[in-house]
Amino acid sequence: MTRGIALLGLAYVLSQFFRAFLAVLSPALRADIGAGPEDLAFASGLWFFAFAAMQLPVGWALDTIGPRRTAASLLLVGGGGGAAIFALATAPVHIDIAMVLIGIGCAPVLMAAYYIFAREYPPARFVVLASVMVGVGTCGNLVASYPMAIAAETIGWRASLWGLCAIASLTALGIWAVVRDPATPEGEARGSLLAVFKIKALWFIFPIMAVSYAQVGALRGLWIGPYLEDVFTADSHQIGLATLLMGAAMVAGTFAYGPMDRMIGSTKWVVIGGTALNLAALCGLSLYPSGSLLLATVLMAAIGFFGATYAIIISHGRSFLPPHLIGRGMTMLNLCSIGGVGVAQFLSGRAYSASQPALTLHAPYVVIFTLFTGLMAAGLFVYLFSRDTTH
Repeated sequence: MTRGIALLGLAYVLSQFFRAFLAVLSPALRADIGAGPEDLAFASGLWFFAFAAMQLPVGWALDTIGPRRTAASLLLVGGGGGAAIFALATAPVHIDIAMVLIGIGCAPVLMAAYYIFAREYPPARFVVLASVMVGVGTCGNLVASYPMAIAAETIGWRASLWGLCAIASLTALGIWAVVRDPATPEGEARGSLLAVFKIKALWFIFPIMAVSYAQVGALRGLWIGPYLEDVFTADSHQIGLATLLMGAAMVAGTFAYGPMDRMIGSTKWVVIGGTALNLAALCGLSLYPSGSLLLATVLMAAIGFFGATYAIIISHGRSFLPPHLIGRGMTMLNLCSIGGVGVAQFLSGRAYSASQPALTLHAPYVVIFTLFTGLMAAGLFVYLFSRDTTH
């Protein structure tokens, strides 16, 4: 099973890569097929929409046919097929179709690994395993920056996509061959999504799940670039370094939260402490938006580090799920997280537009940082009333 988990980890690296690689291809795609920034933003949104829409079917599939067939078949058809369509694209609409397919292909890989962790390992180990998986996968964000740009310049973006098609397809075939589905105890009850919603403890976790990754994903995926450029006149090299540091901080934070949960012995209070520090960094951006490029970069990195609570929050939710609801329950939590990014992007875009014309260069970004602070504070307030899990 170790080889199977390693292959699922590689698939999750691809998932993280595909949600962040469009930015570095934008000049080439504009020149070759006329895909402008708005086209690519729409295509990126379609990836998140497809990924989120697949979570409930994936939850059913994990509980019904198991993680091996679910992850392998969707990654092969969606990930491999979508990358092939991308490589053949001659118009922006082809990019849209490709990103929808890739989003579908990436949708089950992390949840398949979590399903196996939840079925075959004790709850106390789940948070560490979940954090390691996310930490390894988040490296895909780093690969989607400078390495992808170098590959596109060296062999071309089409050849790069054919290479990604091959990697995704081979990974899917490897998952089919190596991963083994956890045993299902005879006579185990059959679950439903309604049964998940009847677990009251989860209702205090859904809100923090929806906002914790939302502001990190929105800042790293979109706003850090325009903010540094508009307020500090940062060039592409400085923006690239800042995004790289924030991405590295996200990886480090993910690896830090797992052991911290074991040391402190309370999942809830680790999340509360990390979220409070995340809020402090957001407040710093709101109060000192034009302080210096160095300060802004450090605060963004702090948000990336302290905001890497995804795995530990989903671990908290998993502790309330009976075995027959693990697939549906964890994918519902994941739907909250991915859906939260989409909502945050929509709200922040509207907030930016509403703040125009701005009196100062930093004023629109203060509005965005304040919005994220408010959403995070609301999610944390509800979470304060959640039931704790101790080790």
